[in-house]
This record gives sequence, C-alpha cells and structure tokens, in this order.
Amino acid sequence: MNQVPKRVCIYPKDIQRITGKSYRQSIRILNQIKKSLRKPNDSFVSIEEFCEHTGLKIEEVRGAIID
Repeated sequence: MNQVPKRVCIYPKDIQRITGKSYRQSIRILNQIKKSLRKPNDSFVSIEEFCEHTGLKIEEVRGAIID
C-alpha cells in the first residue's frame, strides 16, 4: 500500500492541541519562532524547527498532530 506522506509544517491549530494554549497564543508562538529564525512572515515553520524552539521531542509532537 502507498502510505500518505506526513506533513512537514506545523500550524497554530497543532500548537493549540499540543500545548493547550489558545489559538491566538499559538499564532504568537509561531511568530516568535519565525522571528528568532529570521524567516519572513509568510513562510512556514517545520515541525523540527518547532521542536528545537520548544524543547519538545519530535516523536511526541508527531504523535499529537492529526493529519
């Protein structure tokens, strides 16, 4: 069987689900990560970059993200 590829990017709804923070706070967290990585505002944040910034394990984060 062909397996559907996993997502690479993380979205505010994912951060909300992982951390229990509000949607607005999740957007702020994403913007802080973009600012610290010197990324443009319209760029995406990868799951790996999120994990490096928060100190969470990538396996835990991938398990919490629902595709």
